[in-house]
Amino acid sequence: MDLGVRWKLHGDGRTPAPGAVVRPDERLSWPRTAGLGAQHVVAMFGASFVAPVLMGLDPNLAIMMSGVATMVFLLATRGRVPSYLGCSLSFVGVAAVIRADGGSSATVTGAVFVVGGALFLVGLAVRKFGARIIHAAMPPVVTGAVVMLIGFNLAPVTASTYWPQDQWTALFVMLFTGLSVVCLRGFWSRIAIFLGLIFGYVLSWAQDRIFGQIHSADASGKVTDHWRLDLSGVGRADWIGLPDFHGPSFEWSAILVALPVVIALIAENAGHVKAVGEMTGDNLDDKLGTAISADGVGSMLSTAVGGPPNTTYSENIGVMAATRVYSTAAYWAAAGFALLFGLCPKFGAVVAAVPGGVLGGITVILYGMIGLLGAQIWLNAEVDLRNPLNLVPAAAGIIIGVGNVSMEFTDTFSLSGIALGTVVVITGYHALRAFAPAHLKTQEPLLDEGTSSYDPGGSEEGQRAKS
Repeated sequence: MDLGVRWKLHGDGRTPAPGAVVRPDERLSWPRTAGLGAQHVVAMFGASFVAPVLMGLDPNLAIMMSGVATMVFLLATRGRVPSYLGCSLSFVGVAAVIRADGGSSATVTGAVFVVGGALFLVGLAVRKFGARIIHAAMPPVVTGAVVMLIGFNLAPVTASTYWPQDQWTALFVMLFTGLSVVCLRGFWSRIAIFLGLIFGYVLSWAQDRIFGQIHSADASGKVTDHWRLDLSGVGRADWIGLPDFHGPSFEWSAILVALPVVIALIAENAGHVKAVGEMTGDNLDDKLGTAISADGVGSMLSTAVGGPPNTTYSENIGVMAATRVYSTAAYWAAAGFALLFGLCPKFGAVVAAVPGGVLGGITVILYGMIGLLGAQIWLNAEVDLRNPLNLVPAAAGIIIGVGNVSMEFTDTFSLSGIALGTVVVITGYHALRAFAPAHLKTQEPLLDEGTSSYDPGGSEEGQRAKS
């Protein structure tokens, strides 16, 4: 069985020839491959470490399980889809909602475990029936609206939790991160979040030395005098050791809040597969279902031991585009480095010590970018928001999600925010479409963002399933 773990040496193993690319089944020399793997780890550092901190989970376990999830993904896709799986930012909002309702870390990981299982089943369905079913159930207007409300639902977290801890640091970090994203080029712009973390870290340390303690809300919300950067946990942490593991706990209220994120993950995976296919010149539509299922399995493995969910990372797509090296050997090297970092508790303690004001500046940009990805899906799919069939369910769902509107069905069961907004968008669109006049349904169906092409018979896997 070909598991995609054998690579041909590309040229002399040093650099690609002018205009050439290193394909997924090729590699450069092992030292260069290891260097590229380290670069991939650095590229995903910023977001992949911010996410578990924002979710209240162990960053050491997050980086370790990202390596495990990446290995699972590469094996499942037989080395055809180069990808690094890091902690998904799509779940930050639902984690905040679950914790606000009194949920523990186990409750958060239990809810996300179920989402991973649902994503795995969606991948199986795509393998059997082809990419068309994604559009049938979740056309771009629905997908874009759900991604948008998930991102913008996070605004109160920044406004009430992180920004008040140190407003001036938050402002300077926001400005620095924004300038890094816009003004830097190539690889450096891809790690702008990571650079923002470093800048905020140094700025907070300098302010403590110059101005002393700050009088503001701390991480618990209590207004008191405290240091901006508390490194006491770093000194107590060991250099080598295992991260903290815990099992998931399953509660229906938390699961219902988390399930809508499945839609965002499908869009992320579809976009990744299309981007990689276009860069390598391979039609990877037949691997879309496998990629989605592998993503789900990776998240289930991580959350089963107390880690965060994982998904494909656009930062690493940028590294591939910049280097023109698509070798999956580099991703195996990156996964190996991630496992090693996960075994260093002191490294995780440094990440966990990121000041709240720094997170405030970063999340202003990060959360907004997540929300605006929904608008990008609309633009790519040419969704016509002048059509009331598109406008009404999207508008209603977004306001419900962003405003955290709640609806109580019984004394023990209610839906609110992300969950209720998603239900309104999906059911509202399909219900209105069933009763809408013909002239409102004339827009030609478009592929969901990320699926490059399909024929009436579906994907190659779908064809095999039918034969």
